[in-house]
Amino acid sequence: MAGNLVNALADLKEEEAIKIVKDRLNANEDPLKILGDARKGMEIVGKRFADSEYFIPDLVYSGEILKVVSELVKPKMTKEADSKKLGKIVFGTVAGDIHDIGKDIVVFMLDVNGFEVIDLGVDVPVQKFVDKIKETGAPVVGLSGFLTLAFDSMKETIETVKSAGLRDKVKIMIGGGQISEEIKKYTGADAYGKDAMAAVTLAQGWIGGK
Repeated sequence: MAGNLVNALADLKEEEAIKIVKDRLNANEDPLKILGDARKGMEIVGKRFADSEYFIPDLVYSGEILKVVSELVKPKMTKEADSKKLGKIVFGTVAGDIHDIGKDIVVFMLDVNGFEVIDLGVDVPVQKFVDKIKETGAPVVGLSGFLTLAFDSMKETIETVKSAGLRDKVKIMIGGGQISEEIKKYTGADAYGKDAMAAVTLAQGWIGGK
């Protein structure tokens, strides 16, 4: 069943993917396992996009399928999550990048792990991050980017946060396709996460330690 969901998502078979998810939920399977398989499927979609087998419309469609899967799985997970929110996190895909697949998975995982996520969407202007940090007082910011051009946007966003006098008030994590330790240093971020669970661990460490 696991492989079926991975393949159905990777091949953009919406009806098949949704049926598999419903069947697995009805069989009382661990929602986290289902989400893990969905993530594997999305990783294949990402690779196919990188190899020019898939194009932007395919990415958008895969994101729509993931949203439906998330809506099915989430109610089964929120029962286990503490109703008290641990803290606020401002999150968004940086200016010039319209990829929301990775962002949506991370936002989803932060949400079900008890964080209040303010999702700014994709192609987010630098100033919007700054305004939202001021407005919410969120101690953590997440910058997502799939394209290499996102690195400069991340750097610019972090520098603008600094210019606004907010840098020492927030911890900033970055994540996306090509993110590495080198890119973390280049952008001035505090940390980078290889996947959604890494982002959750970072947020727990930062907010828990406040």
